[in-house]
Amino acid sequence: MPETPDTGEVPQLTFGQRVQRARTRTGRTRAYVADVMGHSEEWVKAVERGTIAMPRLPKLLRLAQVLGVEDIAELTGDERIAAASFTKAEHRQLPVVKQALNKPQLATAARPAEPVDVLAARLRQAWKLWHATEQPAARRDFGEGNRTRIGRLLPALLADTRHAARTLEGADRRKALMAQAEAYHLAQLFLSFQPAPDLIMLTGDRAMTAAQDADSPRAIAAAAWYVNHVHRDAGEAAEARVELAEQAVALLPDTDDPECIARRGLLYLAVALSYAKTGQAGDAWRYWDKADAAARRLGDDYAHPWLIFGRGIVGGYAITMHNDLVQPGKALEVADALNLREIPSATRRSYHLIETARAHGLLNEGAAVVSYLQRAHRESPETIQFNLYTRSALPGLVTSGPRMVREDAEDLARELGVPV
Repeated sequence: MPETPDTGEVPQLTFGQRVQRARTRTGRTRAYVADVMGHSEEWVKAVERGTIAMPRLPKLLRLAQVLGVEDIAELTGDERIAAASFTKAEHRQLPVVKQALNKPQLATAARPAEPVDVLAARLRQAWKLWHATEQPAARRDFGEGNRTRIGRLLPALLADTRHAARTLEGADRRKALMAQAEAYHLAQLFLSFQPAPDLIMLTGDRAMTAAQDADSPRAIAAAAWYVNHVHRDAGEAAEARVELAEQAVALLPDTDDPECIARRGLLYLAVALSYAKTGQAGDAWRYWDKADAAARRLGDDYAHPWLIFGRGIVGGYAITMHNDLVQPGKALEVADALNLREIPSATRRSYHLIETARAHGLLNEGAAVVSYLQRAHRESPETIQFNLYTRSALPGLVTSGPRMVREDAEDLARELGVPV
């Protein structure tokens, strides 16, 4: 392959080809790279073949170290990486939530536990706030966005569910433990896209522990769904995520109970997303079909009240899967057919719009990227404000996007506090 006379670089090499070149030059096998990175050989092969996208900055830096590459540009080529773009923004409520999670709390007989039906009602209200459409004031200054509202409720919810789980007995204790697991799920959602990876892992582990202590297959299934999200975003090995989801599925009774069907469908969706992340398309779509069958079994109008499982999100996550498999054209076909109104959650609708923008970004369609990010912003300002794709895409659109959209991209970046 001919080299350019100035730099010796081969401009047509893809990211995957650059990774393969670096690996073979240093004599490292795919098995070695997979082992050190905590992935399978299939993941390394998918990276080199370009069937999954370039990883985010932290994993990219780790990969460069494993391959013995000192200059990351050797892997990225002309794809400029601005560290500030990939830096997770910190929500102003994060210190308060950190304190609530780290604060030691001993059970005291002097303070009676809140009744479990009251805890359940508080959680129902919290979930409604998380999924609700944000009010105009939030659109102006993020004063009362979904994440802000949950951040304010979390300290008391965490304290009260933990206290109830420690002081109540019998059936009430089991219900308190299930409530505690849900409170930790809300904490996981608040912490997503925040610079607190240790706390994200902590909440996932605590939620699963509470669910297991409650001896509730339903609670364990929900915890497995959220743990899958945490580990997938952190780049943990797909095999462990898949095994956890399948074990949780096995615990659920095979009944016509919508609660069990929805949780089983969610776990199939978790497995599908994990396989798509590692480029294993056949397994990914096989499990997506199972999730879709569960959603169809529940009916077109069904959506779980807080897990939001239904046909809407099964279709929405198909966009993400196609993106992870570097199939943006297929992602956009799904997006065109998706009815967002079937998803009764502003945060989920915003996320799926961001994923649609990502598909357009893979096709270098800057005008469409900005348009969909603007729509995502209208749905849920705080969801898009802390999204990593948004924070990485906007700076490039401001400086080198189509001239007709640079001003819109800059306005959106300024409003979201994204450095450009």
